[in-house]
Amino acid sequence: MPGTAAPPGEFDLIDRHFARPTPGADLGPGDDCALVTPTPGMQLAATTDMLVAGTHFFADTDPEALGWKTLAVNVSDLAAMGATPRWALLAGALPAADEAWIAAFAKGFFACAGAFAMDVIGGDTTRGPLNLCVTALGEVPAGRALRRDGAKPGDDLWVSGRPGLANLGLRHLQGDLDLPTAPVAGEPPLRDACLAALTRPQPRVALGLALQRQGLAHAAIDVSDGLLQDLGHIARRSALAATVWPERLPALPAGVDAAIARAAQLGGGDDYELVFAAPAAAREAIAALAHALDLPLTRFGVLSAPDEAPAGSVTALDEAGQLFPVARRGYDHFAA
Repeated sequence: MPGTAAPPGEFDLIDRHFARPTPGADLGPGDDCALVTPTPGMQLAATTDMLVAGTHFFADTDPEALGWKTLAVNVSDLAAMGATPRWALLAGALPAADEAWIAAFAKGFFACAGAFAMDVIGGDTTRGPLNLCVTALGEVPAGRALRRDGAKPGDDLWVSGRPGLANLGLRHLQGDLDLPTAPVAGEPPLRDACLAALTRPQPRVALGLALQRQGLAHAAIDVSDGLLQDLGHIARRSALAATVWPERLPALPAGVDAAIARAAQLGGGDDYELVFAAPAAAREAIAALAHALDLPLTRFGVLSAPDEAPAGSVTALDEAGQLFPVARRGYDHFAA
């Protein structure tokens, strides 16, 4: 039709929405590869995560929130290693060149990049079912990363924030659960808090850096698939057994059935809080860190040598020392 503008092409979209200054890189987008120079004395920490429509998010998710979360889940991995976020690459399959959607997604993605001083240095686009994949790079002093295999017998187990809220938000969107919409005791409505936890997770970079720099933690992991399941990775990689007391976790939110809230807390996932192992001698310093960061840090378990329980096991007990019933420990893409 005369006068009708042609739809934007792939490279037009990239130039318009994703070509930004990259002051922390030697060469950013526009060539076959980006070029970066790691800081002397640092190791590179590299991670990648894929988000697939219908599996990790609803296809009609607000694109700006999705842009934030797409990068945030990768930044969370860097936080768990005690690394400083530096660079990110984005690859995506898009069903159509919907410029309004792309502009909103880019706004959220670059808002997250800006919040953590990251440069977006490259990527790729193609047509296909909606699928987003980020590779994120950070830096950590050589030999200082918070690895999963570094925990010691006798270490306390801690978790940040309020795990479980994101899963309650998901169940609300799925229509399985009605969350309260009224403020309680000066707190925002539970529905708002849960949806924010799900759609705009806050990577605990400041916590990870403090744990690494102050030498407070021996090991850490971020909670993506479920608190107990992810804790099991630390126990397995460190060849230790974990014992946890679920009733010591942060108080369950009011207005939700306690069993549903506890299940979300223990196995819901999508929280992107940090679980970390630290020596008992660090308790006062960790309490001070919680105050300094204005972030709840809760001690809820302990690691031990695999004597009565096998290495890699996670045993949940109530306060009377009896087994605590756990229906689900986390999410597995390929489990039956």
